[in-house]
Amino acid sequence: MDWIAVISGFGVGAIVGMTGVGGGSLMTPLLLTVFKLNPAVAIGTDLWFAAITKTSGAVAHHRHGHVDYRIAGLLLAGSIPASIATIALMHNTGITKGWAAALTTSLGIALLLTAVTVAYRQAWQAVGMRLERWLPESRKPALTVISGLILGVLVSLSSIGAGAIGATLILLLYPRIEARHLVGTDIAHAVPLTLVAGIGHATLGHVDWSLLSALLVGSLPGIWIGAQLTRTLPDRLVRALLCVSLVTAGLKVIN
Repeated sequence: MDWIAVISGFGVGAIVGMTGVGGGSLMTPLLLTVFKLNPAVAIGTDLWFAAITKTSGAVAHHRHGHVDYRIAGLLLAGSIPASIATIALMHNTGITKGWAAALTTSLGIALLLTAVTVAYRQAWQAVGMRLERWLPESRKPALTVISGLILGVLVSLSSIGAGAIGATLILLLYPRIEARHLVGTDIAHAVPLTLVAGIGHATLGHVDWSLLSALLVGSLPGIWIGAQLTRTLPDRLVRALLCVSLVTAGLKVIN
């Protein structure tokens, strides 16, 4: 058992438990810097980590009726084909230095985007309310599918975006959605997307299964303890630390 991996999984799990975001955003940089995986394997391993750790959350939200399956279905209508197309393109072109550079760059950009969405989480609803005046209800389904398409490409290339960025896009299009339905719908969309993208990367040999197992062993208690800590730590402090970590990781990956 790789105890460094177990501890890393615990740390990331605790942050996810405290904030609800940051799993892929922090796990992939860890896989790159601490475990020295190449970008493709780091991304593939993190996709499986996300799919497995978020499944229990999706089931819980389903049982409580917190999933808007209409929105989740529209997102998946765009994200799943986009993910399959992205993986197919990687299959057909092969993993070259060009693809490695594209994966690394997309990862860095996704980290910085996630930092922005986390930092200004409260503001996105206000923006969505303003957009609602100019956005007819009839256009929302098409825009939701397009949002899913963007997420499908981003997640397949970087393993990041299904959480914080996905929730932000939902909030911009549906600003009146209740918080618990926002979280439940976002997770319900993230699980199939990360699983499909993870399977695609696995077919390319981009998953370190032994390392994944050790990470999962640590993440499960980490998520539970993190959820308990949310009662004692100020939300602003936790999110500020998360944003600093995301920006630092994003700049380091890009450079």
